[in-house]
Amino acid sequence: MQIKEQIESLRQELREHNHNYYVLDNATISDYEFDIKLKELQALEAKHPEFYDASSPTLRVGGTVTKNFDTVVHNERMYSLDNSYSKEDLEDWEKRMQRILGDAQVEFVCELKYDGASISITYENGQLVRAVTRGDGFQGDDVTTNVKTIKSVPLQLKGDYPPKFDIRGEIVLPFEGFAQMNAERIENGEDPYMNPRNTASGSLKLQDSAAVAQRPLDCLLYSIVGQNTGITSQWQMLEKAREWGFKVPEVAKLCHSTDEVMDFVNQWDSGRHTLPYETDGVVVKVNNIQHQDELGFTSKSPRWAMAYKFKAEQVSTLLNEITYQVGRTGSITPVANLEPVLLAGTTVKRASLHNADQIAKFDIREGDTVFVEKGGEIIPKIVGVDFTKRPQDSKPTEYITHCPECHEPLVRTEGDAKHYCVNYYGCPPQITGRIQHFISRKAMDIEGLGSETVELLYKEDLIQNYADLYTLTKEQVLPLERMAEKSAENLVKGVAESVKIPFERVLFALGIRFVGETVAKKLARAYKNIDALMMANEESLIAVDEIGSRIASSVVEFFNNETNKEIISRLKSYGLQFTLSEEQLENQTDKLKGLTIVVSGVFETVSRTELKKIIETNGGKVGSSISSKTAYLVAGDKMGPSKRTKAESLNIPIVTEAEFLEMIN
Repeated sequence: MQIKEQIESLRQELREHNHNYYVLDNATISDYEFDIKLKELQALEAKHPEFYDASSPTLRVGGTVTKNFDTVVHNERMYSLDNSYSKEDLEDWEKRMQRILGDAQVEFVCELKYDGASISITYENGQLVRAVTRGDGFQGDDVTTNVKTIKSVPLQLKGDYPPKFDIRGEIVLPFEGFAQMNAERIENGEDPYMNPRNTASGSLKLQDSAAVAQRPLDCLLYSIVGQNTGITSQWQMLEKAREWGFKVPEVAKLCHSTDEVMDFVNQWDSGRHTLPYETDGVVVKVNNIQHQDELGFTSKSPRWAMAYKFKAEQVSTLLNEITYQVGRTGSITPVANLEPVLLAGTTVKRASLHNADQIAKFDIREGDTVFVEKGGEIIPKIVGVDFTKRPQDSKPTEYITHCPECHEPLVRTEGDAKHYCVNYYGCPPQITGRIQHFISRKAMDIEGLGSETVELLYKEDLIQNYADLYTLTKEQVLPLERMAEKSAENLVKGVAESVKIPFERVLFALGIRFVGETVAKKLARAYKNIDALMMANEESLIAVDEIGSRIASSVVEFFNNETNKEIISRLKSYGLQFTLSEEQLENQTDKLKGLTIVVSGVFETVSRTELKKIIETNGGKVGSSISSKTAYLVAGDKMGPSKRTKAESLNIPIVTEAEFLEMIN
């Protein structure tokens, strides 16, 4: 046998054994025999580097050291899921979907919600080319070398896989492996890790992939995204992923009603404790991919999926003190400082009390023994007081009347849930909070500058607002605590590079109250530059799609302020983008202004996502369901009959993809 053929044969044999052991849990040879074959392959590859293969089983051992993890933009955004806690929540969700889908029969796929670190893995021509953490959903860290060490992740696929796609899932640490790791740490005199999820997540950011390879991580996969995958349902996706070599959990069920969904939920609410991994709920997805496309997404989550969260673990502990935090908008949040207590695998020391109403509702007082849960098993919250243990000298909580930071009187207007400090330009947490928002990843994304550094810069009187960032020099920041020369250079360089950030993100970065990412995009498209927006009155702002009186009032108030005007003038002089790019301006028209257009079906010339972008670029609004306000229905192949029937009953024009594209050209 030729050397190349021998190497390829060994690689294929080891891939099969690896799949049988780590994915199918059905070993066909002993560990010793596997190691002998692996060493044989390593020796052959070392002698013949000309036959290098990035997907070779020998690369599982790691050894690559990554000093900095590159930031990578996801091919498709990784959304979060809306949560539900009752059958009524699920039924309400189903009703919302039926309003969009009409009379279409909806099937659901139920899968367990594994508590790990979310990952997106890209495959091209059957080979693993990139693995990226979830990050903020838009972009994450490239952890490819570390993920390649996880033996249940295939480096080379088999079967009829598409040429390119992303597969999403969770990197998890099984209970058994976690216990073994902790036993070794305790034996070595080290502190044990607190819970499997955080340990799995931290493992992905270890610099030495050889250290990652030593950890018993696993990867459970459940979602494929990409163009032309040939997959028509979630259930088919699970089956296909298994065929291609992925480890897809067997615990899943195809359901035809919310009653069947609840049967699955109830079964695993108790049954989850027998599983080898942490789980905190059930993910319920609409099975039909076409239905998923029709339902689409909100700004944060898919309309076609819902997480049913299991009842949270609850503990009791002592509330030692209530303190108050000031947010960047001046909102005051009371915080319960607790006697440390172990809850769902983590030590809880603090819990949000939300506002004065929450404290009054439960009559929460310092010195009380309180019941603590993790909301959705993530954020600790107080859900009640054990009145049998209340001290006799207990006194009701008196909510503060002045800001704990700048001591100005607090204000609470009608309709507001919280108290506010209105010392917008003189309250330190508000000043630093606005700057921290400005530099954040979804805003200006300034590399080399973090929240702690912002606090230091403010403390040292080097910055008073975000415009001051653009006058910083290396010599000014170098004396800061923990600031090396390279760090100082990166900070100044990161600030300088941020002037390339597009207008809509700069607008979001300004931190105007109620102006989030989506609203900033709409305002940028409507006014095209900052000068036009600064001159807008409330009436014209309300005329913009989805801009209400509260947002309009906040925008006008922001731009009427002389301090804000001065800051924006400075930012302009530093070269920030305060107008849409030439490309955006060229592509943008008002041809569809005031028109709501619904898109349904599968399209040939452009994708559904591109079609929606074209509508918005030309001034139109994308509707999710047919109503009397719908101007057009753009019908693609395989469109549901219910949409066509409703459009015809309301005399709404139905156009093809070609007809629509001709309309805007």
